[in-house]
Amino acid sequence: MAALICGSLAFDTIMGFEGRFSEQILPNQLHILNVAFLVPSLRRDFGGCAGNIAYALKLLGGDPRPMAMLGSDGEEYLERLRAQGIATETVGLLGDVYTAQAMIMTDRDNNQITAFHPGAMMRAHEQVVPADPRLRVGIIAPDGREAMLSHAAQMVRAGIPFVFDPGQGLPMFNGEELRRFVEQAQWVAVNDYEGQMLCERTGWSKTEISDRVQGFVVTLGAQGCEVWEQGQCTVVAPVTPREVLDPTGCGDAWRGALLYGLEQGWPLQRCAALGNRMGALKIAHRGPQNYTLDFDPA
Repeated sequence: MAALICGSLAFDTIMGFEGRFSEQILPNQLHILNVAFLVPSLRRDFGGCAGNIAYALKLLGGDPRPMAMLGSDGEEYLERLRAQGIATETVGLLGDVYTAQAMIMTDRDNNQITAFHPGAMMRAHEQVVPADPRLRVGIIAPDGREAMLSHAAQMVRAGIPFVFDPGQGLPMFNGEELRRFVEQAQWVAVNDYEGQMLCERTGWSKTEISDRVQGFVVTLGAQGCEVWEQGQCTVVAPVTPREVLDPTGCGDAWRGALLYGLEQGWPLQRCAALGNRMGALKIAHRGPQNYTLDFDPA
């Protein structure tokens, strides 16, 4: 059984600001914003939602199949995926653009400012969901707008049940498009802010969204997560991390665990509990793909 992961592959440049953004940005001067942040720490990581989710799912023992586009600088990422035993048949390589790049700055309170260059991701729609009976579950994660729309429709035609995970791509879609995504999906996963935006744009409450899918999950960071099923909400308790170093990729680690649980046929609350544990594990490590599993997922 394999999971098709539609989303971005990107290189992350992660910088650490030792102060607080709130102390450097004057709310009454936003119209003339001109600030500079000294970032003593800097590193380059493999990232992107599809890559991060695939990494987490592979650690747990799943079979991730990322479907994404890399650019002319993407051979290094391909080699990394293959070294991890992750299939790359559905990863494309373009020679005339760069791989997507994320420049992420994190302050001492784990607030983040991100600049994102989409690059090859904007042509991810050129990849087509394959007719492969091994694909038993999928996810539509943040990607190019056209790719997210077309891949969701292709998943439906291929009979692959999927998670709709709009993430930071949610603002690209209007209410009608978001309602269509929800109606096509079997599960929806968002964080608290995205959940509020999804409700506002669709005109549906959390209860109404949960009535249209098998499960609707709203992650709450250090407060755990809400699992909505048939209009009923259950709060799944958080897991306290060993330490808090870097939130980058925590949501993707959570979603890798969700896919693993769905592959196993687990109830959604059990999937969410594993997701909370994976998020706590990841946040204790720097970078989105630099942690190792230290527990038995079963």
